[in-house]
Amino acid sequence: MIFRYMRERLGRICVSMSVKTVASLGELMIPYILQHMIDEVVPLGEAGLVVLWGQLMVAAALAVRQGNVFANRTAVAVARDCAEHIRQDLFVQTTRLSGGQIDRFGLPSLISRMTSDSYNVQTFIRAMQTLGVRAPILLVGGIAVTLTMDAALASILCVMAPVLICVVIFVSWRGIPLYDLVQRRLDTVVRVMRENISGIRVVKALSKEDYEKRRFHQANENLTRDDLKAGVIMAIPGPTVQLCLNVGLVLVVLLGAQRVNAGQTKPGVILAFLTYFTMILQSVMGLNRVFIMLSKASASARRIGEVIDTVNDQPVLPLTEERRRDNGAVLEFDHVSFTHAAGGGERAESFAGGRREKSLDDVSFRLEWGQTMGLIGATGAGKTTIVDLLMRFYDADQGGVYVDGRDVRTYDKDELRRRFGVAMQNDMIFADTLEENISMGRPVNAAAVRQAAEAAMAAGFIAEKPGEYQYRADIRGANLSGGQKQRLLIARALAARPEILILDDATSALDYRTDAAVRRNIREGCGQVTSVIVAQRISSILSADLILVLEEGRVIGQGTHQELLKTCPVYLDIYQSQMGELA
Repeated sequence: MIFRYMRERLGRICVSMSVKTVASLGELMIPYILQHMIDEVVPLGEAGLVVLWGQLMVAAALAVRQGNVFANRTAVAVARDCAEHIRQDLFVQTTRLSGGQIDRFGLPSLISRMTSDSYNVQTFIRAMQTLGVRAPILLVGGIAVTLTMDAALASILCVMAPVLICVVIFVSWRGIPLYDLVQRRLDTVVRVMRENISGIRVVKALSKEDYEKRRFHQANENLTRDDLKAGVIMAIPGPTVQLCLNVGLVLVVLLGAQRVNAGQTKPGVILAFLTYFTMILQSVMGLNRVFIMLSKASASARRIGEVIDTVNDQPVLPLTEERRRDNGAVLEFDHVSFTHAAGGGERAESFAGGRREKSLDDVSFRLEWGQTMGLIGATGAGKTTIVDLLMRFYDADQGGVYVDGRDVRTYDKDELRRRFGVAMQNDMIFADTLEENISMGRPVNAAAVRQAAEAAMAAGFIAEKPGEYQYRADIRGANLSGGQKQRLLIARALAARPEILILDDATSALDYRTDAAVRRNIREGCGQVTSVIVAQRISSILSADLILVLEEGRVIGQGTHQELLKTCPVYLDIYQSQMGELA
């Protein structure tokens, strides 16, 4: 997966690695020049010649420095571009995932793949172009040069280097599965944090701080334990290399002194050899760092690839006669059954952010143009699931779902969803202006935005805000009341003048008078819009042309308000209890 993105920048990578190669070879020559000066030039006693060789050494060092700076900057730019492309592809792919696929991955996991996993890949791409080039050249080249200088001294390196390389490879082999586990643990920590922050008011209201602390402590402890285990494994090469460096330097000095006294080598060779020895062992440390990054990047790349390479499980089907209905219905369910999967790791999170396991069982209804349908029932009865299937967040297990006489599976998703205007109870308010929160980047002019705000009874509170429609909402609308947020969401749904309007418990925070006013404005100002109202309050659906009463995924009552009062005991109980409270 990593090399897929690197191929698109192959030219820049080749330039960077070529310059790095030349700079590394130049770095190898500096100790050789030093050895030649000490053993060959200085004994001649010619100051001018010493200065000349000194200038050559300085020039080589400056050239190496400039080459490394250029190569490192290019590597950083390539790694940054690759990571940007990866994050963009991840985001685009996430928007294309079906509800079931998002359930399977989980929202916290998708977030961590886009952040920490992409960063791990970026770090490795940068290191591969820098340390990944420099370290092998210094290792192999250093050994080769020392062999030409003094084979006896070089034998010390020839013994130590393979042992260190084997240690690095073994540690890296052990590190990949460990870092994969660490990333999964991180997903869990992110999930627990997200749940706690999102539900902080509930946690405080129920005095569940200690419970949440224990939950986070457990997740954090698991992450820390596994991260420590990975860190311990990856820490092995460092002390090992340092030990070999110290022992090797002692051996080089002892053996070199003997060989100098015996006239078998020169002092400059010993000095150069010490430099090469340090350079070679540092290159082994560099390879160790590369392999550590490789371990992390391999685990991260696999996780990123799982998302990017996910095949669309909701293809657009051809429009055949079998998938067409010419019965005048704009919305139709034909014996639909569906069950939300409860998989997806430690805890699946649905498209809307909450776990869903309730199913629909043999649900059928028809709704004609301009009509309003109300959905009522206990929490978890399947009301929102009907909305999800209409908009094809999920596909039905059995039966058919039709919009305007066509199977929803025959629509391009954008074409299908442009027909809908949707306001859900807990939809997102973005950290942006109120106008942008209503228009949402759609081709909606200012007049349409204000008209939608008027219909949603939002214009009044907007006019009281500093800057009015240019007033900026905080993240998740923290500076707005619950009723203000819901009216803003309804205005968003109305702004593009949809053919089908869905209000999923979108007026629960409104008082009865405002709720009635909003419904009246929609009825009078939106023409022949077809409406689906999911409600907990029976007053919101009294005038609906069709009301479905749901219980555990089944339709136990269907008809108008007056019909259900006579035929559905559950609906009658709901009506009596709520209207009794109103009285």
